[in-house]
Amino acid sequence: MDVSDRLHGQALLAVEAQLGELLAKGRARHALIIDLRGFVLLHIRAPNAAEPPPLDSLGSLIASNFSATTALAKLFGEDGFRELTQQGKDVVTYTEELGDAALLVSVFATSKPLGRIKYLSKKTAEALLKVLSENTEAPPALALDGNWESDNDDLLEALLPSAQNDLK
Repeated sequence: MDVSDRLHGQALLAVEAQLGELLAKGRARHALIIDLRGFVLLHIRAPNAAEPPPLDSLGSLIASNFSATTALAKLFGEDGFRELTQQGKDVVTYTEELGDAALLVSVFATSKPLGRIKYLSKKTAEALLKVLSENTEAPPALALDGNWESDNDDLLEALLPSAQNDLK
């Protein structure tokens, strides 16, 4: 199941609620859903948490690390490891598979019990997969109205004034 195709509408609201519950019950700082290519599909931050590192870098590195760990598991004859934990002096990341195409990542302080986060993350992953698998709502379609060309011109003019003038 491609999570990004199902993460919209009511399913998105339900997933956000589940992640919010993970943050509250686990006292985590951040909860993320990342696809295996490293794209952050969703990020929820606890109200008292500091800004995370750049999300594009974080997503890429976590997905790459998970991929490397999967390759390591194959050396041992395993299909892969289903979870991954990194613990530093102040921060722990816990990564759990979310189906076969995404990862659920929890970021929390080392002072919080790892067992609690693992338990809550597993329960959250199960709930998320259920919500996403039940979502039969079609993703929103891209609709280009009659003003799309002038809107694009305005956007280009705002972003690259000289480039737009060169086109005329």
